[in-house]
Formats: sequence, C-alpha cells, structure tokens
Amino acid sequence: MSKDLVIGVDCSTTASKAVVWDRHGSPLAEGRCALPLLTPRPTRCEQPAESWWTATAQALRDAVAQVNPDRLAALCITHQRETFVPIDEQGQPMRNAIVWMDERSRSVLPDLDHLYGSDRIHQLTGKVVSSNLSLGKILWLQQNEPALFDRVCKYLDVHAYLVYRMTGRLRTGWGCADPMGLFDMRRHCWAQDLIQAIGLRMEQLPEACAPGEIMGEMTQEAAVACGVPVGLPVVAGLGDGQAAGLGTNITRPGSAYLSLGTSVISGVYSDTYVAERAFRTMNSGLPGAFLLETALMGGAYTINWFIEHFAEAANLTPGASAETAFEAAIQLVPPGSLGLMLVPYWNSVLNPYWDAAASGIVVGWRGAHGQAHLYRSILEGIAFEQRLNTSGVESALGQAVESFIAVGGGAKSSAWLQIMADITGKPIYRSSTPEAAALGAGILAASAAGLYADAREAAQAMAHIESAPCEPDLTRSAFYSLLYEQVYRHLFPALQPYLDRLTELTEGGVF
Repeated sequence: MSKDLVIGVDCSTTASKAVVWDRHGSPLAEGRCALPLLTPRPTRCEQPAESWWTATAQALRDAVAQVNPDRLAALCITHQRETFVPIDEQGQPMRNAIVWMDERSRSVLPDLDHLYGSDRIHQLTGKVVSSNLSLGKILWLQQNEPALFDRVCKYLDVHAYLVYRMTGRLRTGWGCADPMGLFDMRRHCWAQDLIQAIGLRMEQLPEACAPGEIMGEMTQEAAVACGVPVGLPVVAGLGDGQAAGLGTNITRPGSAYLSLGTSVISGVYSDTYVAERAFRTMNSGLPGAFLLETALMGGAYTINWFIEHFAEAANLTPGASAETAFEAAIQLVPPGSLGLMLVPYWNSVLNPYWDAAASGIVVGWRGAHGQAHLYRSILEGIAFEQRLNTSGVESALGQAVESFIAVGGGAKSSAWLQIMADITGKPIYRSSTPEAAALGAGILAASAAGLYADAREAAQAMAHIESAPCEPDLTRSAFYSLLYEQVYRHLFPALQPYLDRLTELTEGGVF
C-alpha cells in the first residue's frame, strides 16, 4: 500500500491538534485536545509539560482512527514558540513549563546587557531582548530558583519535548530553537558564547536539526500511545508562525502571511539574514532562508477584551454572536470612527518599540461616540499597527510587500479584512485552510517522506489560496493614509515616556 499521507501536529498554547493531510494538501482527518494554562501570579503563565504529551497523543489517536494508518508516511510538529521546560537526567520535567507570554523576566533583562550586550544578542540571534524570549526566563531561574538551575539536565522547547517522548532522542529543529533567543542565526547552531555567558552549558540544549530532517522514529511505547505505526518517521519542524508561513507558500520575496489571531503575526520571506528592530528574524521552512516577522500582542486579544466588557451593556451575550452584532454595527460608522483613534498595546508592545511597559491609547473621545465607534477604532488601530510594522520590513528589504495571505480566526471576518486592506493599501487573500501551521508541518513531512523534491515544491503543491482577494478601496485608503501619516505613527512615540512613568507609579505598590 502506498504511503501517501502525512500528519501535521500543532501543539499551540490552548490545544494540541493533529491533522492528516494527503499529498494535495487536503485535510482527511483531525483530532484536537485542549491544554491547561496556569496563571500562578498575574504576570506569570505556565503549563505542565506532561499535558503537551497527553493532549498530543489523544489528538493523534482521534485523527489516525479516521484513516488507514498503513498509509502514513511521516509526522512533523509545529508548536507555541519560546515556551520551554527544564528536565532532569531521567527526562522528567523539574517544574511547570514557562509559557511564552509569561513576563517574569522583565526585571532581569538589564542584566543581559551587562552579561553579553543587548545589541550583540540582537545581531547574533535576530531577536531584540524582550520578556517573551526563553533567554531571559532561564536567567530568571538562575537568580530565583538556583537549586533547580544547578540540577537541570536539558532545557527543551515544546517541539524537543514531544520529539523526546516520541523517539527517545533529544533533538529539535532550527526553527524551534531560534525563537528561544539562544541560537546563532548565521551559523544555524546554538550560540555558544551567549549560552556560556548566562551560566549554561552547551550540553544542556538539544541537538538542533534543519527543518525537514528526519530526527528519529516512533518507539513502540509512543506508537501505542498515539495510535500510529511503530517506526513512523518524525521530522524536524518549526515554530507555529514559521510553519504558517510555509502553509501559505511564503517561499519567495514579495508576499507575506498575516495571522489574525490572539496576536497578529506577519512574516515576509528573505533569502538573506537581516536583523533590525522593526522585526524579529526567524528561520523559515526552507533551510538557509528566513522570515522577517512582526508581532502585535494585542490582536484578537483586544477584540475579546471589548466583547467581554461591553457586550453585556449592549444586551448581548459575550461570544461569536456579539462579535457579529458589533461588526454589523460598525457598517454605520464612517472610516476614522468620527475622530476616535486607538493604539492597540493592551498587553505591551514588541516591534518596533520593544516596550514591555507599554499600554494602549485611545484619543479623540467626544459625546457622539458609542460602542460601535470604539469597536471600529480597535479594528482600525490593529490595521494601522500592521501598516507601521510592514513599512519597517519593506524599508529593511528595500522591496515592497505586494499582498498578504490571511490565516487564523480573524481571517473569517470580512469587516476586519476590508479595514486591514484599506489601511495597509494591499490586497489580502485568504488561505483555504484555517490550520495553516499544521499544514506547514505536513508540508515538511511530505518533503521528508519523498513525496516532493523539497519543501518549496511541497508548499507550492499543498498550500492553497482563495483566488479572489479583498482589495483596498482607493478613496478610503487615501483617507486612512492621511490619518496614518499625520496622526497614528506619531502617537505612541510622543506619549511613551509619560505612559511608562504612569505604569511605574501605578505598579509601585504605593496603595
């Protein structure tokens, strides 16, 4: 029997999903299992690493039960980035994993500048020093949990932990290691000098393999747990953002994927390594190539905040129906929200300002404004921010981004896509699958299994884009360009010192 199916596993922050793909990129089966998220303190986020394994095994059993397992050729994993867990010599987690959105490392980030130099870290790793990186959180462990720190055998990202449970081998992918902030992007290996500068040893990190490399095979024990054949090849994957880029065929310059989820993530393909504060540089699914990635933490997060706090006041039940009602209401609100403008830094800002203390801004309030105006200003603010982010990438590359390919839950919203197209001035296509990251993993699995010559050929065959884009309206785009140039891009730089001081005062425990 022909082995013509592959599995893409996406172990995200909230759930682990397993999708079985055929060689044409069509999903044949899917399994999903939720993951717990722990918040022991307001700025801390953790997960039990064992839940990654149990949820992934359940998702795989559910998906594989719907197909003939003898047709499976390979499996590949994509995952939430920057999240990691320390394990002991027996391979057991020594504490809960620290999740990417955890902010405990803010207090130790200045120490990194003293130990190695923030600019050196940026140029070496492609990552501006920020609280989401594993780098700072490992330094936090050294300072705050020294007894644990001294006994750690390995630090494993989500991909490495799952590969270990599946194959017994301590390996990860380049595109899984590099988001941690400890990876030499030019040499495609762990950054030895940086690792030693923060008190780690090279042997405490897993072997790093190129995306699409076969890392091992399913053991007997793991195969039984996951419902897959013994010996199924496990392929080196990518973080979820890079995998979404591969799943939308971002394999050549000029186009970008746009993930409209809790965070808004965009990635532009580059053949060359570039490090600028306007973005973070990631390994792509094509070995030796890169994605220049921008990230807005307050994407659908800000929309959900609005729904939670204002739906009940509008006599709506919070949820999808409330979102639909507000999207209908904003059709009566003109572009520019009658002078109401919002900067969507509801939970800090990464590029281009890299300010963990940043907060959101709403200006222009008048008595004529209501809930619909605020809702529209949120969608407009997210789009203005994407325009700011994209302009930084274009400047660094010296080349325009011609279009976006939208993925994620927000891609279903025609209102959001139209506002995004009008403000960025670029056509926006939709991916044909809502599981672009899992498809990216499936593309790497298909390439490794020999179904295609390489990942680029596999992406061209398996990634499908809807043919009709959401086009920008020229009149609205001209008006939004005026707002962007004269107001939006000046707002945060003008207010940043005062907002940071306000945060210091209100978090200082005076009362």
